[in-house]
Amino acid sequence: MSRVPVVLVTGIDDAATASATVGMQFDLSQAAVMRHVLDVPSQRLTRRVSDLTGLVESEHHDLDHACVSCALREDIVPSLERLAASGRWDAIVAHLPVAADASQVCRVLAVDPQAAPHVTITAVVHALDGGRVHDDLLGEDLLGERGLHTSEEDSRGVAEAHAALVEYADIIIATGGLDDPSRDLLRALVRPGAEIVEDASALDARRLVTDLHQHHRTERWVDVARAGSLPELESAHVWRLDLRSTRPLHPGRLLDCVELIGGGPRRSRGCFWLPTRPGVACEWEGAGGQLSIGTGASWGRSTPATRIVVTGVDDGADEIRAAFEHCLLTEAEATERGLYWEAAHDGLEPWLGPVRRVA
Repeated sequence: MSRVPVVLVTGIDDAATASATVGMQFDLSQAAVMRHVLDVPSQRLTRRVSDLTGLVESEHHDLDHACVSCALREDIVPSLERLAASGRWDAIVAHLPVAADASQVCRVLAVDPQAAPHVTITAVVHALDGGRVHDDLLGEDLLGERGLHTSEEDSRGVAEAHAALVEYADIIIATGGLDDPSRDLLRALVRPGAEIVEDASALDARRLVTDLHQHHRTERWVDVARAGSLPELESAHVWRLDLRSTRPLHPGRLLDCVELIGGGPRRSRGCFWLPTRPGVACEWEGAGGQLSIGTGASWGRSTPATRIVVTGVDDGADEIRAAFEHCLLTEAEATERGLYWEAAHDGLEPWLGPVRRVA
């Protein structure tokens, strides 16, 4: 069975994503462009399909619950399969809803290839406004405040959503160009091997249909328990800390320092473990002064470890490193109480849920 290459286009700036998509449509003359627009207040999903001959279809789909997951399940993946199976086009450019994450599409197809057997994801392209990189990756705005939320329950910050899209992409297209600080910030966040394109006209769109996207490689980069070393970062504008330890974090001291480590104009993500919750990897996701922590998967056969990568542009690197070291369980504490504590409470229940007994 032949598979049709699909390029996923993401972004939080409608003008940037539309410009990138139009450029690809002209370069890939035998491609269809499928664009989805999610209107949360009306709970309506609009799908438009076009090619160089003009508009092919335009449909509205009322959702029981307006969110990207519903749109993905009910229309985006089925429509990709329908267009690919038709045999009419050599490629498909899928312009996802604003702030929607390409990882959701990629993971569905990785877990269940039969959901779209005629489709193969060959590239994830993220388009952004080059003049807003700093504000959009490190600012305090919420998606809802800009009308960019993907559901009524979407309380994410713009920075958190945008950073995740940047980190997942194979190619970044920066419309309007980049200054040095913005370029360095993007380079600090993108997956090794991902490209940053400042002149969209110089992009050879034919490369986008040649397996640029390697799912497992990308997933390793965005994994909260990311392994391996980070690429070197040489910048006069951006710093990065790779905070790592096999020791757990002391829950009380973490509460005292969590705002310092996770706040400010920075991007931070990773995992940590606690002596009160040794069986589970706790997830850390921060950007633009907003931080989310929660429980992830079991460590299983993996050795528990703490690793939080912090990227910033301010002068707080030394203070953050010191705070992280302060949070780690000391050798004396580990000797006295061990690395696995029996505790009824640890103060982190509002975020991580109740403590479960070690035994």
